Amino acid sequence: MIVGLTGSTGVLGSELISMSKNTNFSYFDGDIRNFNQVKNWINNNNLDSIIHLAAVVPVRKVNSNVKKAYNVNFLGTKNLVDSIKLKSGKKIWFFFASTSHVYSESNNILSEASKIRPMNYYAFTKLQSEKYLIKNKKYINYCIGRIFSYSSYLQKKDYFIPNIISKLRNKNKILKIKSTNHYRHFLPIEDVVRAIQILNKFKSKGIYNICSSQKILLSDIIKLLNFNDKKINFINNYPSTCLVGSNNKLRKLNWKPSYKNYLNYIKKYEKNYNF
Repeated sequence: MIVGLTGSTGVLGSELISMSKNTNFSYFDGDIRNFNQVKNWINNNNLDSIIHLAAVVPVRKVNSNVKKAYNVNFLGTKNLVDSIKLKSGKKIWFFFASTSHVYSESNNILSEASKIRPMNYYAFTKLQSEKYLIKNKKYINYCIGRIFSYSSYLQKKDYFIPNIISKLRNKNKILKIKSTNHYRHFLPIEDVVRAIQILNKFKSKGIYNICSSQKILLSDIIKLLNFNDKKINFINNYPSTCLVGSNNKLRKLNWKPSYKNYLNYIKKYEKNYNF
């Protein structure tokens, strides 16, 4: 079994490789925006499946260069699908790493069938890719993983957890932190990888939420990480929002979060963040 992998040098791709010692990967190391490079990779490898992780993230980085984000996130996905269409042969399994941001914020638990309304341009590019995969389902067995928030000590400060840890480690005794009255889901990166591995194992088709189903208030994470007992002024000028999902569909494949309480994971691994 040969698994094609894009985004192998990213945080999620690196963790997937580390946790998949017995997997025979073929890495795409070219420019996902270049159709000929993508086509040659597809043609020169007898791939049984593809795990497509390459993307421009996070939201702040996307907003700084929307053209690049569109070309990588959507056109890159389109290049992969179009290359598969041109190569006759077996119908391969295709995992696409999407995002919970394709949903609209809601006080209700979000299922895979919940209302779709992209929250930002990053989500728009991901949703365009989802639609293209579904449109071309006769050529691929698509599996879309809508990944909610996750954390890794390899993430940069653009992400919530490392950003907060960095602020808590600075010399300022008083911190002003905005917009923390929001509820989200967080998973350890290892749980996201296990979800992808299980979906690949069973060659599952359709859309799956990859989330903890554990509702966490962002300010509670900050309070837990405040080991230096800094004075924190929480500034919340906007109404509280909620973006939490159901993982029932994924649980049916015998997957479940490794931590009953995500805060215990954060407390255990906080020291591993290096900036």
